[in-house]
Amino acid sequence: MSLLSSLNTGVSGLNATGQELSVIGNNISNVNTIGYKGSSISFGDVLDQTISGLSGSSQLGLGVAINSVTPQLTQGSLETTSNPLDVAINGQGFFMVKNNNVTNYTRDGEFQTNQSGDIVTSSGAILQGYLTDATGAISGQIGNIQLQGSTSLPQVSSTAALSVNLPPLATGAAVPTWSATWVGTTTPPVSGTYNNMTSITAYDSQGNAHQVDAYFVNTSTPAVPNTWQVNYVYQDANGDYQSAGAAQNLAFDPSGNLTTSPATAPLTLNWANGTAAGAVSIDLAGTTQVAGSFAVNSVSQNGYAPGSLQSVQIGTNGLVTGTYSNGQTKNIAQLCLAQFSAPTQLTSIGNNMFAQSGSSGQPIVGAPQTSGFGSTLSNSLEQSNVDISQEFTNMIAAQSAFEANSKVITTTDTLLNNLMQMST
Repeated sequence: MSLLSSLNTGVSGLNATGQELSVIGNNISNVNTIGYKGSSISFGDVLDQTISGLSGSSQLGLGVAINSVTPQLTQGSLETTSNPLDVAINGQGFFMVKNNNVTNYTRDGEFQTNQSGDIVTSSGAILQGYLTDATGAISGQIGNIQLQGSTSLPQVSSTAALSVNLPPLATGAAVPTWSATWVGTTTPPVSGTYNNMTSITAYDSQGNAHQVDAYFVNTSTPAVPNTWQVNYVYQDANGDYQSAGAAQNLAFDPSGNLTTSPATAPLTLNWANGTAAGAVSIDLAGTTQVAGSFAVNSVSQNGYAPGSLQSVQIGTNGLVTGTYSNGQTKNIAQLCLAQFSAPTQLTSIGNNMFAQSGSSGQPIVGAPQTSGFGSTLSNSLEQSNVDISQEFTNMIAAQSAFEANSKVITTTDTLLNNLMQMST
């Protein structure tokens, strides 16, 4: 009977608009959820039967059915935070995370570290990225990004630069005589055997710091003025002073500019105690001989001690860079992103995460800012893309549709009651 069919039609409308209100309510409830993607619902009519008549066939509908509930993967607005592990994707792609050894995907970049030092989501899934070797070079291997235990390995000193000013020898001043009586003793060179002295810090193969002393001796004569000698001295593992090599000669022109600089052949530094022998080349370029006092203009060397991780920064290309206590920086990992040929077909599994489905296609994995992938922004979070004003508008429309469908049911009920009364 057509009246009964109209009841079913009205019920289908109530069910459909009820589900629509559920989708709208879920969107509104997640308006402040980081990385949330709002959903939209689509409907299709339901065909009941085809009736043949004089004017041809006619089709009667049986109401409405839900075709799909589809996530809207548009970009959400970005918010700045104070946490360097907060990361937003500006553009295409999903973060890859491991949850119980299963890879899932998310746009929620509200990351932190767990007790093992892994970078994880708020639900504990471990962020995935391209790992690095000991030197910080990015490899193609994907794994858990872990910060705990990340260190900067020591670098042995191999080169150094030292620039000083050596005051000219005063008229009538005695020229000191360099003596090597201190070699093999714990007593350093004594005053009166040199004019000036300064030090350079050098690091051995284990990252231990050692002091290398540079003793400058004026060797000028009336016949050969403006000449100096530099002797390098260090202490071995026993604390005894040793010579790092033969004395090196310096010469200056009348204006005090260095004209003869010693060859930067490596000094031999036998630190011992299980460390490799040092070989440091010291460049004295920039050293002068002008009036005034002895002064160190600059000193530097390329070695450093081991360092522990102090802070982390994530770049727009996904590089996770650590700053260490020894002043060095090193790449720890690089975030990898995933894309899908049909991302709206991913399966939502809660906690702002998606899983691959049979309809989504296989993940395409790459680094940020490559092959169509978006960039990663540290100290930022992507907000929900829900437009609350649009959701309220949709809610009003759904409410009106629900009321209209309920009116169909009540009207049909009235007609059926009238029909029942006619039969009595």
